[in-house]
Amino acid sequence: MRRIKSTLRAMAIFLAAAGCVFFLYALLRRPLFEGGTGYELYCGTSSAEILLSRTPALDKLFRFNVRGESTRYEGDMSKELMQKFGAELLFTEEAAGVVNYYLHSSKLPKGIMLKGREVNLHIAVGEGRTVAGTPVIFGGS
Repeated sequence: MRRIKSTLRAMAIFLAAAGCVFFLYALLRRPLFEGGTGYELYCGTSSAEILLSRTPALDKLFRFNVRGESTRYEGDMSKELMQKFGAELLFTEEAAGVVNYYLHSSKLPKGIMLKGREVNLHIAVGEGRTVAGTPVIFGGS
């Protein structure tokens, strides 16, 4: 009887620890951008591997090859996003009426090197909407 109780206690402790680990993993894998539409996950190492996701929380949780993500917002949300992520503006570019902000935030994962700087947040504003992505936006805005 004592051995059964001991075994059950060990199993309960193991399950509780496993649950805590899974919860932490799920918390770290949550989508970075909230309130947007057309959520995209960048999988693998190529911009050709873009997954349009209706359930980004689940897709990020169960896909281990997610390397970046992006979403779209109506209107100019650049200032709000820069403030939310505490991002430092590194440089801007303008093309075809779209202003691209390349930023770095200590709140986001490691980025990519562009113009000798580590970029991990890209915000594009034009045509009445904003696209935000990390490390940069792939595809059209």
